[in-house]
Amino acid sequence: MARPFYFFLLTLLCVSEAHAQEGKARYQVSAVAFYNMENLFDTLHDAHKYDEEFTPGGENHYTSKVYHEKLHNLATVIRQLGTELTPDGAALIGAAEIENDRVLRDLVSQPEIKDRNYRFVHFESPDSRGIDVALLYNPKYFLVLQAEALYTDISGFGQKGGKTRDVLHVIGVLAGDTTHVFVNHWPSRRGGEAASAPLRAIAARVSKRVIDSLMAINPETRVLLMGDLNDDPNSPSVARVLGAKGNRKKVKPGELFNPWDAFLDKGIGTLAYRDSWNLFDQIMLSSGWLQPKAGHWRFYRAEIFSRDFLKEQFGPYKGYPHRSFDGNQWINGYSDHFPVIVYLVKPLP
Repeated sequence: MARPFYFFLLTLLCVSEAHAQEGKARYQVSAVAFYNMENLFDTLHDAHKYDEEFTPGGENHYTSKVYHEKLHNLATVIRQLGTELTPDGAALIGAAEIENDRVLRDLVSQPEIKDRNYRFVHFESPDSRGIDVALLYNPKYFLVLQAEALYTDISGFGQKGGKTRDVLHVIGVLAGDTTHVFVNHWPSRRGGEAASAPLRAIAARVSKRVIDSLMAINPETRVLLMGDLNDDPNSPSVARVLGAKGNRKKVKPGELFNPWDAFLDKGIGTLAYRDSWNLFDQIMLSSGWLQPKAGHWRFYRAEIFSRDFLKEQFGPYKGYPHRSFDGNQWINGYSDHFPVIVYLVKPLP
């Protein structure tokens, strides 16, 4: 077991009058992140995927040099996720828009994060673009018990349907607490938000059905639902289908808490389009994370990781995420999404 990292919180976070009188309390911290890595492809053409543009001879001139610069840039970001409160960084990182396990192996082998010994869980999905989701984890803090790919069937919607990403469901032990992690990448808004909304509702129900069955057995089951949802916290797929609530005081046993409502209300997002911000990248927590029970993790706070080096510095897109490509031109960027983080804390005796 890794040596825990401790930090001090002000009395506002203490859970009892006795602790409040002491002035400060000690906590162990764990960070959980999600990052859409924007088309992390290798340079090889897969005959079963539409990946020709991400090859040396393709439109993007995606050479080995570009690929390794992309890996370096992403590893630079991952190295810093969560280190504000815990020096080992994020214990869990959900990932979207990765092509295969090869790019994941290359990513976790980058010098910037090699010492973390990240491992990953990944299944090939039927997505027509050839992109999948995955879960990176630090084995010092997370033990995988079981994993499965949950099929998302949108084939009944004709041209608006087709094939999309599976939902990755991983069961593991996060530093003592059994945890269910659902990594999502829901269908895009291509064709319009309203026209494509039923597809995201279908994707939301895939996780929702499993979560409901878990909560029927034990309403205190610890669930983390994360992903690029292509919808905001107030969209029907999130607020209605998942029933996620932004006010933690209104979250009932077995329901989901969505800390990102408050960010969106302030006009803060994870990606920008036509001078408007969206918050598609989210991590939600079941009610069990909100209860300050002795010996268990609980939710502390959420963060959009939007450091200056991840932003465009000049021009009409100043302040936007510094993406990888401008059209077909590699601009040595990171992603068109900012990562998101939630911090969990556990009181120490």
